Amino acid sequence: MPEPIVPTRSELHDGMRIEWHVPIEMDDGNVLDADVFRPDDDGVYPVIMSYGIYGKGLAFQDEIYAMQWNKLVAKDPTVLEGSTNAYQAWEVTDPERWVPDGYVVVRVDSRGSGWSPGFMDPRSLREIADFEQCIQWAGTQPWSSGRVGLLGISYYAVTQWRVAQEAPAHLAAMIPWEGYLDYYRGPTHHGGIRSEFQDRWWDTQVARVQYGVGERTLTNPHTGESIAGPVTLSEEELAANRVDLISELKRRELDGEWYAERSSDPTAITVPFLSAANWGGQGIHPTGNFEAFERAPAEQKWLEVHGDTHWTHFYSEYGRALQRRFFDHFLKGIDNGWDAQPPVLLNIRRPGEQFEQRTEHEWPLARTAWTHYYLGLGEESLGVAPPSSPATAQYQSMGDGLTFWLPVNDDEIEITGPIAAKLFVSSPTVDVDLFLVVRLFDTDGAEVTFEGSTDPNTPIAMGWLRASHRELDRERSRPYRPYHPHRRRDMLEPGTVYELDVEIWPTCIVVPPGYRLALTVRGKDYEYSGPLDEYGQSFYYATRGTGGMTHNDPEDRPPEVFDTTVTVHSSPSQPSYVLLPIIPPDTTSGGNRPRSHP
Repeated sequence: MPEPIVPTRSELHDGMRIEWHVPIEMDDGNVLDADVFRPDDDGVYPVIMSYGIYGKGLAFQDEIYAMQWNKLVAKDPTVLEGSTNAYQAWEVTDPERWVPDGYVVVRVDSRGSGWSPGFMDPRSLREIADFEQCIQWAGTQPWSSGRVGLLGISYYAVTQWRVAQEAPAHLAAMIPWEGYLDYYRGPTHHGGIRSEFQDRWWDTQVARVQYGVGERTLTNPHTGESIAGPVTLSEEELAANRVDLISELKRRELDGEWYAERSSDPTAITVPFLSAANWGGQGIHPTGNFEAFERAPAEQKWLEVHGDTHWTHFYSEYGRALQRRFFDHFLKGIDNGWDAQPPVLLNIRRPGEQFEQRTEHEWPLARTAWTHYYLGLGEESLGVAPPSSPATAQYQSMGDGLTFWLPVNDDEIEITGPIAAKLFVSSPTVDVDLFLVVRLFDTDGAEVTFEGSTDPNTPIAMGWLRASHRELDRERSRPYRPYHPHRRRDMLEPGTVYELDVEIWPTCIVVPPGYRLALTVRGKDYEYSGPLDEYGQSFYYATRGTGGMTHNDPEDRPPEVFDTTVTVHSSPSQPSYVLLPIIPPDTTSGGNRPRSHP
């Protein structure tokens, strides 16, 4: 093995044996850099590993993530109990929560990031091959029991899905916390419309911790060393050592092999997993968590869904307890009742950031009353009666669009599950972008939003579709989830009416009596019109409700095409509607009442 630039150092701190800069050699000779936290004895223990791009030496509390850390502590002060928090890092677990109870925590900088040299190409086949070899390495060390678990949020979840389909021999269980499966349909394109989120993400979180940024960035508070390697390279050298991600995305409007290599196939995942989703993750992660639970052939799999920020419940007392029970069972073999845990745990959402835990047996829920609500184009209403005569309504695509209202109800209504819409649309241009927003308004007419994963004013649900991407994959599609292959563009004939099926991402809301649910159809991103608090004004992903998932690239959305007048049509033979997952009150003691999907 090549000699590392900085030799491994072993220290005893806070009851842990910490080894900094442990080298892990890859099959091509490149050496990745790991930090290992373990009990200070000669025992063997299960391993919890994270492998990713954000710089393992960067303290959670430091400059880049200080705002998130402060919000976390305000949300759940128990984070400050039982740990010094000195080893907290972004989106990975705190070793002080695990090492005293007989676990080894391993953090690895992925190739090209932090202290691991090499070419940085996030989610690439090379990166996943490295991850697989790191798992094998961790399973064969003298301090390892041979059982490796994976734990982490977002990027550290996304790569879990991908490496799990390779079935590494020592991978025993994993917890992908808020992580997408599909790189095209997750963070980069929504309904075929290019999202600018990866542009923001690259500059804010990735480029500044590339290996070789060296002395130009922050330092590890424990070692005093740069978080981005022992050498300082020029900007030209850094650029030569990384993929030009934004250019790669911009020149790939359609789905294809490049995106497929950076996506995961859930049908190849058999390892036990706990998939944790966020109702408020609209536009990035939750469809991956739901789809993996639905489609993976793993015999032991669980789905948990929560609210709040992207990071709160990963670190909260609630989240830590779930993670501990799961790993104690699968990595240590402890009989703690996890095998009797119902497969689905939902935190049912109510206005005022109120949540109520409920266990279920499947997803989507078998007792769902899938209900068509038809668009009343004249009165801008939503009703269960199909249209009796043809009607049209128009909106300017760069305006506020059209909002269709459900009637006020005397009883509360629960909506939990995926949503779909079918709209009949025409345009004087060759293409149209649809932005659909499910919204809630209180008895005074004020909009109700929620703390979402990356925005404090997230609406109930969102969906998107570029009309030229309207082709459906009939085999993959379901009435409640249309699936578009996004492999070609079929341009519109101006003035012709087209049938468009729009996926609206899964959600949960209990609508109280007197509140009104609405569907807004528009041609641009949702924008929360209420007042913003300090966090909503200053957080770098907060964008009035989209959490950084905006769609304003003029190369992708030239005004001469997408700044237009859109006409929505509905008639007895072509009814426009939204399909809502109404959950009837369950008065039985045994859980769900079966009901067929539509």
